[in-house]
Amino acid sequence: AIGGSVMHNLAINLKTAGHKITGSDDEIFEPSRSELVKHALLPERDGWSPEKIDSSIDAVILGMHAKADNPELLRAQQLNLKVYSFPEYIYNVSQDKQRIVIAGSHGKTTITAIIIHVLSFHKRKFDFVIGARVAGIDNSVKLSDAPIIIIEGDEYLSSAIDPVPKFLKYQHHIGLISGISWDHANVFPSEEEYVKQFDIFSDQTPKGGILIYCEQDPLAVIIGKKERNDVQAISYKAHPHAQEGGNFFLTNGKDRYLIKLFGTHNLLNINGAKEVLKKVGITNEQFYEAIASFEGAAGRLEKVFSNNSLDVYKDFAHAPSKVKATVKALKEYNPHKDLIACLELHTYSSLNKKFIPQYKDSLKHAQQAVVFYDPEKVTAKNQEPLSEADVKKAFGLPSLKVFTEPHKLQEYLLSQSWKNRNLLMMSSGNFGGMKIHELAQKLSA
Repeated sequence: AIGGSVMHNLAINLKTAGHKITGSDDEIFEPSRSELVKHALLPERDGWSPEKIDSSIDAVILGMHAKADNPELLRAQQLNLKVYSFPEYIYNVSQDKQRIVIAGSHGKTTITAIIIHVLSFHKRKFDFVIGARVAGIDNSVKLSDAPIIIIEGDEYLSSAIDPVPKFLKYQHHIGLISGISWDHANVFPSEEEYVKQFDIFSDQTPKGGILIYCEQDPLAVIIGKKERNDVQAISYKAHPHAQEGGNFFLTNGKDRYLIKLFGTHNLLNINGAKEVLKKVGITNEQFYEAIASFEGAAGRLEKVFSNNSLDVYKDFAHAPSKVKATVKALKEYNPHKDLIACLELHTYSSLNKKFIPQYKDSLKHAQQAVVFYDPEKVTAKNQEPLSEADVKKAFGLPSLKVFTEPHKLQEYLLSQSWKNRNLLMMSSGNFGGMKIHELAQKLSA
């Protein structure tokens, strides 16, 4: 599954380090495709080729997209080749490093990105694994002989043959839990089962280890405040701040530091990252010096268009807690502008009729809320059919606009007045192939 967002970056890193790397996938989208082409790693054809798996291969790294009956995987197992899941491989090459794992249902990408940015700014030697692009960083995976590694700890399963959350594979020395809100209903069918994974993560903290948690998240507090004399537990809350017009400042006593992020959730992310960085020798002064130039992780409240009247943002938000935080942040940042918020239901959980009531009130801060989903995706994921009425009821918004065809969503958006308005497009997909940059240009015409 070399086309995966992190898998293709691992392949590139390993090839750059001098290993002979080959890979396969049955579908590869941008930007993975272009990056694989650039590094001569794009498979000759889409699909699986078990005949290419032979005893000359030292190891197979298995991405989550490959199923248990994958013909290449079956061939590798038949030949008794070493098969690693992605997190297993990362742990295997990081056993001699201090491992710092950032976990949580929301915020983990931004917290990891801030840590990477600050350490890079101060030219520290470190490795990292993150699920998004960070400005100034060529690849989202770096493995070297550095003494520490910063890992974005995803709670999703490691592979089809290793159904254990990725973050439990890394065996952290320093762990952070940003917050817990039920997600991934396809593998954690109840909130209790989902929360249990974070409980195990907390318990994995070794003697002399550190567990950092958000004190403004009720579930994170329950898990983070466990009485363990052999673990240092550290809580954090939103960083003090000030806002003047369109500018956001961190405040520290009488000092103020202009930053490029906004929103309560990002003030939490900033302080979470700051607590981790303290533990690897970054002073407050060094932190404030570096954070001023942090532009955010790619796809997280990313402004893709702006003129005197209209701002267009895109965000990777798809889980209920992420959607609610993102919409609220943008409305608070521009309270005098009407906000149209569009959400694509794209993941298994978001298309699950039993799960979508979790989205209740997540779009309430928008003046107009819009939901898009593709009924064919519902069928493809073997889900019970969803109706417009189901979606409206789940979100608790009678005025909610629901679309199931990309061109009708685009027609609706083009029919609106965009004077003094913000548009927020939230998805882990692509709204049925819609090009948001091109849409923004049409809206402003």
